[in-house]
Amino acid sequence: MAKALPIMFQGTHSDAGKSVIATAFCRMFAQDGWKTAPFKSQNMSLNSYVTPDGNEIGRAQGIQAEAAGVAARAEMNPILIKPSREHESQIVVLGKPYGNMQAFAYRNEFFHQGLAVIRQSLETLMNEYDRIVIEGAGSPAEVNLNDRELVNMRIARLANAPVVLIGDIERGGVFASLVGTLSLLEPEDRKRVIGVIINKFRGDMALLKPGLDWFEQHTGVPVLGVVPYLPDLAIDAEDSLSLERFASSVGGEEAIDVAVIRCPKIANFTDIDPLLAEPDCRVRLVTHVDELGAPDVIVLPGSKNTIEDLIYMKKRGLASRIVSLVNEGKARVVGLCGGYQMLGAVIRDPYGVETPLPEVKGLGLLPIETTLERTKITIRTEGMLTWAGERFSVQGYEIHMGRSAPLPGYAPLIEADGRHEGAKHSDERVLGTYMHDLFHNDAFRTAFFNNIRRQKGIAPSGVRLFRSLKEKAFDRLAAHVRQHVAVERIEQMMRQFGCRDHS
Repeated sequence: MAKALPIMFQGTHSDAGKSVIATAFCRMFAQDGWKTAPFKSQNMSLNSYVTPDGNEIGRAQGIQAEAAGVAARAEMNPILIKPSREHESQIVVLGKPYGNMQAFAYRNEFFHQGLAVIRQSLETLMNEYDRIVIEGAGSPAEVNLNDRELVNMRIARLANAPVVLIGDIERGGVFASLVGTLSLLEPEDRKRVIGVIINKFRGDMALLKPGLDWFEQHTGVPVLGVVPYLPDLAIDAEDSLSLERFASSVGGEEAIDVAVIRCPKIANFTDIDPLLAEPDCRVRLVTHVDELGAPDVIVLPGSKNTIEDLIYMKKRGLASRIVSLVNEGKARVVGLCGGYQMLGAVIRDPYGVETPLPEVKGLGLLPIETTLERTKITIRTEGMLTWAGERFSVQGYEIHMGRSAPLPGYAPLIEADGRHEGAKHSDERVLGTYMHDLFHNDAFRTAFFNNIRRQKGIAPSGVRLFRSLKEKAFDRLAAHVRQHVAVERIEQMMRQFGCRDHS
């Protein structure tokens, strides 16, 4: 390994804030003039990102690359695990589907191959960048898994990276989780931990200070920062735990009611993040027909298993109620990727890609039929969307295993790269597309909701630039972490660590 100085962030558990802290360091290093790359050797997530050259990686690493001001690439997340059905996941290697595997087979049959791919990817990045911000997964203290883990201390050793351990104080027991994690590490791995960061703090620092002093005396490991909770951060989330920031019940004072159907295999749910930029919209998650009510807009998000999620909706009465609301003229529906497939007449699965069922009837709200295929499409897309008598320039990305064909009455939604993409109902109250990030296109999103505002007697809104909000959020996050974390000390320790002999 050469050139780059690495730093690795690990957590005491999932959702401790590793991705956010890593994103902050990507931004800070870039601000300081260092060419910086994020790296996560193995990511398990249904939120993915398509790189400019058409490869699929975890969304967190794509966003971290944006924060660093560099193009995302497959080496930044060489292995992506996407749970698809019970005890089985699709394995994506260097941006392309490798196959579906169960956990035991993955652990026992794929380990050495996976390690080789990770090593090569890390070497490539280390030779081309100045700083590598490495993110772990879960906890490094999973003693039952550590003999074949591919994402925590084995990667720190591979990169010869110092480790900062992150604890989430919001969950309680932060000192117990930090001390417990440190005590379960192998001695040589514990020496890699240069300090800890306590994340999501909301209390009185004076009350926390005795605990910080005790921790440093007890462990000999310095506390490098206490990061206060930062609300309303407009940065894409990696995992479904973050969905809890959305409402889950009918009501609220906002003028426009947006119901997002939350199925078990919901994927790429960051598609709905821009809706939070509309201050008069209430965005809520719905899992049962009793929660649906009569919203202005229903969003069917992407899914890693469209057929299973469609059956879920039917069993809970959601499917029939959505059709009724559309037929009664009470709701608009937008289907994205898997949600788009659900809106058609039928979904066929001749190769058993998702289930043993050969086909399932869709909601019948769009004149398309879908066939699931073995080959995954991962592309960046841009084109012209026609809706309500206007044309909008739109861009996004596609990740899907199926192809949808038109039926009589078909009208395309988007003209993209010389092809028709997506579909719309004859009255344009139902829209569907494979394009993720549809609502990230500010002009279209504004026109779509202004149409609803006018019908409800509400004054139209001006265009809100969601994409610029993300750039501002990166800077806001970086400034916040600089204020509360000893960043210069961490950089100094990175340089010192790189000079040590760790053999």
